[in-house]
Amino acid sequence: MKNIFFLLLLSCFLTTAQSTLPEVTLTNLEGKSVVLNRDFVEKDKLYIISFWATWCGPCINELDELNDVIEDWKKELNLEVIAVSTDDARTQKRVKPLVNGKGWPYTILLDTNQDLKRALTIVNIPYTIVVKNGQIVHIQNGYVPGSEAALLAKLKQL
Repeated sequence: MKNIFFLLLLSCFLTTAQSTLPEVTLTNLEGKSVVLNRDFVEKDKLYIISFWATWCGPCINELDELNDVIEDWKKELNLEVIAVSTDDARTQKRVKPLVNGKGWPYTILLDTNQDLKRALTIVNIPYTIVVKNGQIVHIQNGYVPGSEAALLAKLKQL
């Protein structure tokens, strides 16, 4: 019964969309400017873009779970994980120490002014999108432990 409840809850969080990734400039942890729809456009590559913040427990749990499975997924799929921190100027200084402590292998980008978050009309985090060929092909709003299996199934369909 518990599993059925989680699957139903998960299905409420999973939606599919087809829109273009907006042109927004972010910075990486080294301070270099990055434009997602220009710098991450390898043909047929899947980009999992996870919006998170240092103060968001479910966000960190989701990124930890992805970290546990990502190397196996890369054996089957051409993909990259990009973790976009939505921490503001007050909490941004916590991002690099947290990422270093966790050992996440992801590309980390900073959306300090939340320009990308606003452009995508994201209200709550964690929020994950999958992009292929510049198009948003999947959206997952929220996080439920174990949702990685459903995400992997969706990725295999793309």
